[in-house]
Amino acid sequence: MEPLTRERAKPAVPFGGRYRIIDFCLSNFVNSGIYKIKVLTQYKSDSLNNHLSRAWRMAAFVGHYCEPVPAQMRTGGDWYKGSVDAIFQNLNLISDEQPEHVYVFGADHIYIMDVEQMASFHRQNQADCTVAAIPVPIEEGSQFGIIDVDTNGAIRNFLEKPKNPPPMPNNPKMCLASMGNYLFNTSVLVDEVIRDAKDPNSSHDFGKSILTKLHKHARVYAYDFASNIVPGQTQNERGYWRDVGNIDAYYAANMDTIAVEPVFNLYNQQWPIQAYIASLPPAKFVFADFDQNRAGYATDSMVSEGCIISGGRVDRSILSPKVRINSYSEVSDSILMENVEVGRHAIIRKAIIDKNVTIPPKTTIGVDLEEDRKRFHVTDSGIVVIAKGTHID
Repeated sequence: MEPLTRERAKPAVPFGGRYRIIDFCLSNFVNSGIYKIKVLTQYKSDSLNNHLSRAWRMAAFVGHYCEPVPAQMRTGGDWYKGSVDAIFQNLNLISDEQPEHVYVFGADHIYIMDVEQMASFHRQNQADCTVAAIPVPIEEGSQFGIIDVDTNGAIRNFLEKPKNPPPMPNNPKMCLASMGNYLFNTSVLVDEVIRDAKDPNSSHDFGKSILTKLHKHARVYAYDFASNIVPGQTQNERGYWRDVGNIDAYYAANMDTIAVEPVFNLYNQQWPIQAYIASLPPAKFVFADFDQNRAGYATDSMVSEGCIISGGRVDRSILSPKVRINSYSEVSDSILMENVEVGRHAIIRKAIIDKNVTIPPKTTIGVDLEEDRKRFHVTDSGIVVIAKGTHID
């Protein structure tokens, strides 16, 4: 995700104009009726901590909270060695709260999920651990941690990026990929992370270090995410999950939100995605001199609050708050983050421009990729990425 993660943790990267990636995981919990959330943070966490403090103030009066927990090195002088070690170093959070179950979810994926349905599946099967899994074509299985299950969903094996993935029961064309989301009975989780901490050869990863062994002596089940039904969701949207671990995947997931009938819909009022709402004026579109090509308008796009489209054209793009598009400029197939200004007569195509960047008049981006590579990061697929605060001559 470089350079978008140059100054921030991946969960804090903006998404969909006015959200952060972490907002989707947190909204899923809150919409599912789960109101006690700890966010374990580590590197470059200032942006993430600020966002949590501003956007996720919950009702402490009734015991609700969403709190960042910085790496405290409670068990020694090391940063987190992996996801399992992060839990081990913060076992005091569990002992203080004494929950019956603990969810361990990553905060860097884009999806909508009713977590209570996963919990219901967990209880029905009297499971010790339940892993959320998504069906993927079997030819793509070598890219994921793959779960081998029986016809009841009980996990028989966990394989990390296997060359020959085992198919789903009754569907030889698909296999089950782990989403990195887990639900544990508390006692099982505590026992496993303590055992893992004593293993000097462990990678301290939930998939490699816990799931590969836990299914041999505990009741471990896979929850099929494709069966998850969220209120207000269409059939076309069900089962949508994206690991935005690189620029191309991140760009594609953003573009999935702006179609007429999007496969990832941000407008479902029955399952709202919560975010920080700044006190900004509505978006404004000015000038209508079409004869002189000075008209402010946007098509097939999302335009956030505080934006001004001043005589420029925006198409198939996402604009975060406080973006200004000046006269005669053209922006297409792009993602512009907060406080970006595009100068007159500039042309921007298939680009991601991070916060606080000013594009000078008559600049072209995404038109000549060889020239762009001399100044900016350009992916193999041709997406130009301009880092936060870049000064462009």
